[in-house]
Amino acid sequence: MLLRKYRRCGLQKVGSDAAPLLNHPSNMTTTTTTATPPFRRSIFLGIDVGTGSARAGLFDEAGKLLGSASSPIQIWKEGDCVEQSSTDIWLAICTAVKRALSLSDVAGEEVTGVGFAATCSLVAVDSEGQPVSVSWSGDTRRNVIVWMDHRAVKQAERINSFNSPVLQYCGGSISPEMQPPKLLWVKENLQESWSMAWRWMDLSDWLSYKATGDDTRSMCTTVCKWTYLGHAHMQHIDENSSRDMEACGWDDDFWEEIGLRDLVDGHHAKIGRSVAFPGHALGSGLTSEAAKELGLVTGTPVGTSLIDAHAGGVGVMESVPKSEANESDDDDDDAICRRMVLVCGTSTCHMAVSRSKLFIPGVWGPFWSAMVPEFWLTEGGQSATGALLDYIIDNHVASSHLANRAASQNISLFQMLNDLLAQMMKDTGTPFIAALTADLHVLPDFHGNRSPIADPNAKGMVCGLNLDTSERQLALQYFATLQGLAYGTRHIIEHCNEHGHKIDTLFASGGLSKNALFIQEHADIIGCPIILPRESESVLLGAAILGAVAAKKYPTLRDAMKALNAAGQVIHPSKDPKVKKYHDAKYHIFRQLYEQQITHRSIMAEALS
Repeated sequence: MLLRKYRRCGLQKVGSDAAPLLNHPSNMTTTTTTATPPFRRSIFLGIDVGTGSARAGLFDEAGKLLGSASSPIQIWKEGDCVEQSSTDIWLAICTAVKRALSLSDVAGEEVTGVGFAATCSLVAVDSEGQPVSVSWSGDTRRNVIVWMDHRAVKQAERINSFNSPVLQYCGGSISPEMQPPKLLWVKENLQESWSMAWRWMDLSDWLSYKATGDDTRSMCTTVCKWTYLGHAHMQHIDENSSRDMEACGWDDDFWEEIGLRDLVDGHHAKIGRSVAFPGHALGSGLTSEAAKELGLVTGTPVGTSLIDAHAGGVGVMESVPKSEANESDDDDDDAICRRMVLVCGTSTCHMAVSRSKLFIPGVWGPFWSAMVPEFWLTEGGQSATGALLDYIIDNHVASSHLANRAASQNISLFQMLNDLLAQMMKDTGTPFIAALTADLHVLPDFHGNRSPIADPNAKGMVCGLNLDTSERQLALQYFATLQGLAYGTRHIIEHCNEHGHKIDTLFASGGLSKNALFIQEHADIIGCPIILPRESESVLLGAAILGAVAAKKYPTLRDAMKALNAAGQVIHPSKDPKVKKYHDAKYHIFRQLYEQQITHRSIMAEALS
């Protein structure tokens, strides 16, 4: 696509104390700080803000986790509206960092670099950096629209009706989970807040801004969630002048036609006048105020941030077994393009990279340099995975009793259910565990379908319910839902491969990757080996890698990934042909469920017309 009518890339002098506006990692210059005594060990701090908590992890130069801590964050849910407080999030971060330092027996002076990752939530602040409410309640604490918020479905539909060329880089349509629909919703529904807001920021960008005072935005957040066209900078990638580049990937026509022309004013000051690649050193490092609150040292380098799932990709994508690690550069580039990372938590993101841009209907991207610099990113996803399993379990009558039993045995509820399923297989003489769900099928689109159908109005479906309310029936419903999620991932991978990818190896990280049954079912259903990283906290490691690059410990993000990623266990798919035949049959039913839903939707729409 030819870039149309957004600002031409040009030089901009930003003052001797300001950070370069666009830095490729290979062009980074040395930042002088007061925080790096030459004799001390290098420890990298990664900070991750998820949906329910803020976490901090400290890693050494081998990429090994020294210790981590978490602190809960408040969340408000009212219908489709889901909100948080940036003030509360920052306080939780400070608590988690100090706890992690204490648990790891690490002094703040030993931290060499800091990186942030966070959900792709939307933050509103005024000219003084104070919160601006995005809530019907008017509560100024509630200044964050959480990533999963679906209040802007109608706005997303309206934006998609314009068929703007930028939507080619969002899989053909924009999601209500992206920022333009949410911004339009605020303008149309909360005029006072819209007038007060001085900066609209992705949460991870706000965190690095809070830490350094530098308003430079991440290529990751802007490209993936704001329709920024990062490839506007491709021709400048090896030029020294690119360090002084103004953000030039905004399509002004797009913002004007959707009704947000005012965000173009002031050279896009409210949404980002400057961008940088992940890991670029921001400002002069930590401000004295932020350093004091975090228990760190003023001037400690801070890298440009990543969305949490993308940090998980950075933390795991080079976690290859040693036998595969010594490839030539050409082979290495080919190998990384055959991988897909599953970051499995509340939701799941499916990320793959390619050297050429691949337009895949219903799958976000291609996003240039949004995760690994100079590679195009394809991003699929499921909006509810861990959240859906929790929903299925929590709303069953047997849940509380089973949870109490799990607690008394000091094991997770997932482990209790997995053990129960293994016992059921033994008791019934079932040939393999997956066959327990032969009569139970789940379409897991309870929060819409993000990929590859891109239908936010899709609904979940369960086929095969009965009146049984026992713990064993709960285990079956949990298992069928887990399998439905794996069938959804198979659908995404098949769709990507049909459109140019050659994915044959999966990497898994996030909370659900610790569930052995979840991972084995994905391997069996998809037919690919799944590599687990040595360090299970890959999102924290990915964030820490940003700090390592900002501290100039590695010349590029990719070099840091290769140095700090490490492989753990490899899960192989079953070799039993009966298992494959079974899952092929269930996958066929899975695909039919959505087709039936569309038919039902059409019948009812006609009845109501």
